[in-house]
Amino acid sequence: MINFNKKINILPRWIIAFLDGFIMFQCAIFAFWLRANFDWVALADYQVGRAAVAYLLIGSLVMFFTKSYVGIVRHTSLSDGLLLLRTTVITGVLAYLLDIGYSMYVVPGMHFLPLSVLVITSVLSLSLLMVYRLFVKEVFRLIKNKVEPDLPEKDVLIFGAGEAGILIHQAISKSSQYKFNVHGFLDDDPSKQKKKIEGVRVHGGLELLDTLVKEKGVKELIISVLELSPARKREIIDRCITLNIHALTITPVNEWVDGGAKTGSLREVNIEDLLSRDAIMLKNKNVSSYLQGKTILVTGAAGSIGSEICKQVARANPGFLIMLDKAESPLHEQEIRLESEFQDLGLQTVLADVTDEATLDHLMKTYRPEVIFHAAAYKHVPMMERYPVQAVRCNILGTKTVADLAVKYGVEKFVLVSTDKAVNPTNVMGASKRIAEMYIQSLDKKLRESSNGGTRFITTRFGNVLGSNGSVIPLFKEQIKKGGPLTVTDANVTRYFMTIPEACDLVLEAGVMGNGGEIFVFDMGEPVKIIDLARKMIHLSGKKPDEDIMIRITGLRPGEKLYEEVLNDQEKSLETHHPKIKIAQVRPGNFNEVNLEIALLMDMEGNEGEMTLVGQMKKMVPEFLSHKSRFEAIDQKAIAQELKP
Repeated sequence: MINFNKKINILPRWIIAFLDGFIMFQCAIFAFWLRANFDWVALADYQVGRAAVAYLLIGSLVMFFTKSYVGIVRHTSLSDGLLLLRTTVITGVLAYLLDIGYSMYVVPGMHFLPLSVLVITSVLSLSLLMVYRLFVKEVFRLIKNKVEPDLPEKDVLIFGAGEAGILIHQAISKSSQYKFNVHGFLDDDPSKQKKKIEGVRVHGGLELLDTLVKEKGVKELIISVLELSPARKREIIDRCITLNIHALTITPVNEWVDGGAKTGSLREVNIEDLLSRDAIMLKNKNVSSYLQGKTILVTGAAGSIGSEICKQVARANPGFLIMLDKAESPLHEQEIRLESEFQDLGLQTVLADVTDEATLDHLMKTYRPEVIFHAAAYKHVPMMERYPVQAVRCNILGTKTVADLAVKYGVEKFVLVSTDKAVNPTNVMGASKRIAEMYIQSLDKKLRESSNGGTRFITTRFGNVLGSNGSVIPLFKEQIKKGGPLTVTDANVTRYFMTIPEACDLVLEAGVMGNGGEIFVFDMGEPVKIIDLARKMIHLSGKKPDEDIMIRITGLRPGEKLYEEVLNDQEKSLETHHPKIKIAQVRPGNFNEVNLEIALLMDMEGNEGEMTLVGQMKKMVPEFLSHKSRFEAIDQKAIAQELKP
């Protein structure tokens, strides 16, 4: 069916202006009649016709300038009412001044438009001009509902009876796609409860959701509170999932058109909304002041973490920012983004591999960076399990190369971005990151023992990052879009999650607060079961798990853990200035021994097989026990050797 809004032509402006003028003219006549106490004989004492025409002409002139006749009548709003108020007030004032002039210069002492008549005319004009517009709006709504009875209906509740909730209610009432039956508002504010907003009742808090779902058949809840804590949002969404109703939320206000809402202001609840938590606010105020004016190098600058580090560093007004990555297209896109957002930023992009010592040496020599954030790494566990040589080259040799050059060129601080997979590693990727940690810790210890100066080396560890490249959430979103199934490796797999900004806050904080040799870890909160994550994402998409979209268990991938840790059994932690940030007490190794073992590893990379290479990694990291991997054979062989008499 053709949309009703398109079938009704908009009235020409001259017709609206004519109607407005006619109303003003009639109001002036009625005001005189009211002034004469409805006495036709007494009415003859007034210059009714002349006064009504004068009021009409003045009103028409004012309307021409205020454009009060321009609005579309069926979309009348509060702003239209204010415009009409302005029009009638200005008209009344000008008419009063005209009457004063008439009584002074034309017919002394004679008022052809008495003040009482003028006040009555203005009040009547404003009232009728607004009433007829609202009448047309209501008639239009009733006709629309009559003409378009086949619109699909949605029974909804709105959580939040504030300004945003009211705007959302107004927006969905005008929807041309659905007929929204709003059964009320829910709000935590007791002062709003049991009242009505735009004729819709504010029932109470979330505790009434169960009852309203049963009584009213509600199928959707629109969350319209602009500032809602992550914990409260999780509570509301989890309740919706339990009751099997669809949850929607609103887009940020800065995305609304002309400061108002529309049906497009609603969006599906993201799983990020459910996993987010109260932000960890870092108390160190010196991050920006420390980075300001300095030359900063970020490796892996085009990745999820690296790109956010670059953005946060750029906000600190550094002297110069160098972004290094070997991924051409993402690096190019990152350069365009930062140049657009930070037009005064001194910026250089370098397309290079962190293992390319000659290029890095020239870079360091040319720009002399004062702080390095080393985020370049291979991170995908199954891929690195297949290509251990590449993990060793990028994650170990790459870190060693950049760290050694940092010492050579007197870099102040070097911050390594590590991972919780380095703790009790069960895969090549995690072990390679642990060896990288060992190298920079031992290097820092050597520098501290030899002198009080030199580069300070710091490590940061954190878990999975929401929305990062290759993470499980984008994968699930894509699988849901295709209708499933969602693939989960094991029903008991759990992971920690944090946001990209939180992770990068930690990296920057470590760069300022670290004195050298520390491994900073976050309190990651409670781990999340991946299968629960999958079910919730299906629910949030408006589908039912194991009915509309299936979940398939595929088995753990090579090297994959059931759960991650940020500290191993032998590691203890120290408190810092922030209760959510701790320092892992890891005893640094002897630099000469670690350096020699890495040299041996590098030699094996070119001359030995993968089994020998991974065997050397296990020697360096005794807690490295492979899981669901071909390299389990090395562990079994070592156990057999120990059992021999």
